[in-house]
Amino acid sequence: MLWYVALGSAIGGVGRWLLGGAAQRLTPTFPVGTLAVNVLGAFVVGLVLRFSLASPDVTPEIRAFLAIGVCGGFTTFSTFTWETFALLEEGAWTRAGLNVALSVLLCLVAVALGAALGRAFFELRLRG
Repeated sequence: MLWYVALGSAIGGVGRWLLGGAAQRLTPTFPVGTLAVNVLGAFVVGLVLRFSLASPDVTPEIRAFLAIGVCGGFTTFSTFTWETFALLEEGAWTRAGLNVALSVLLCLVAVALGAALGRAFFELRLRG
């Protein structure tokens, strides 16, 4: 199980670096890169867990690889908190508040959408 999580974390970390960096270059004054990977990670974890927990075909190892490894390596909550703290230290209270509000709300919406899609995949699989 350890190797599944380790491999998934490596893949997720590289994905975070690539996507987060690309998104951050679009808006350098707001931590949009971290926001983007957290929202996408929330969507994917909702999709993966909803589908895999309902499906007997997804092994615990594959679930750990995807949810703990890939999503854990991809999402960046510690980076999010540091960037928010830095904004507060700069006196950028509005941007810090916006970062917190958008991160929480968008990630909740993303995980709900991912879970709904995971449920739909599972139900399609039962019929097919």
